[in-house]
Amino acid sequence: MRILVIKLGALGDFVQALGPAAAIRAHHGDAEITLLTTAPYLELARAAPYFDRVWVDERPGFFAPLGLLQLRRRLREGHFDRVYDLQTSTRSSFYHLLIGRAQWSGIARGASHRHGGAARDRMHTLDRQAEQLRLAGITSVPAPDIAWAARDIAHFGPSGRLLLLVPGGAPHRPEKRWPVDHFAALAVLASRRRMTPVVIGGTAEATLGAVIAERCSTARDLTGRTSFGEIVGLARMAQHAVGNDTGPMHLIAAAGCASTVLYSAASDPALTAPRGAAVTILRRATLDSLAVEEVAATLPVG
Repeated sequence: MRILVIKLGALGDFVQALGPAAAIRAHHGDAEITLLTTAPYLELARAAPYFDRVWVDERPGFFAPLGLLQLRRRLREGHFDRVYDLQTSTRSSFYHLLIGRAQWSGIARGASHRHGGAARDRMHTLDRQAEQLRLAGITSVPAPDIAWAARDIAHFGPSGRLLLLVPGGAPHRPEKRWPVDHFAALAVLASRRRMTPVVIGGTAEATLGAVIAERCSTARDLTGRTSFGEIVGLARMAQHAVGNDTGPMHLIAAAGCASTVLYSAASDPALTAPRGAAVTILRRATLDSLAVEEVAATLPVG
């Protein structure tokens, strides 16, 4: 049997789809499973134990006929028996028209295993995906586990009790960020508790990392220096992590690191937050009103 799984992004959504991916692999033990994703997640997807092949979707525009024809040819030449659309977007549902006769689990009109209704939009991502898979005959969906992605972090020289800090987030959503001054103050408090703050983020967060490192002499600024696998490696070593509602916090929580995730009114943790016994959610209408002391109270004592 040939299976296609579609998950294009973003990072947090990709991580939350790993439980369903594991369930699909377990249910279709002898199948050849292909993942269709986007370039930022290629390395992570290839390391995952759930897929035999990984394809990159170039995401041709709807008015780019040559690109759509190439994608249609590729999808049809895959001869897929069933598709699990875990993206469930307008784009991925459009691929139902391109692929031909395959059974389809998703929200596309005409899908053989359609997950519809307005209620799905009020469900947490993990619950929504589990219900979608139940309709396709998969009754057991585990929580996301990303331990397999961990990479060696010895070159960073980490030691002692690590506190991961994730002060960044989508650049066009500044309202989802706790102020960098607060992160810096938290780093100082953590240092007094004999924890080493380690700042994680992309190159766009370099200025945030620099501010925290300047104000806390023991902080390590790794912004722009970590792969997804290295973030997982650091998370498996760290005692705790604090960060905004952003993709790396999903990686860190799925790695089993105790985490405090900060939410403003701009996003709803009931729909998207990482889950787990070691995950603490703090939410305020505006994050600048969330006190440093309240976040510090979630850190390990000692």
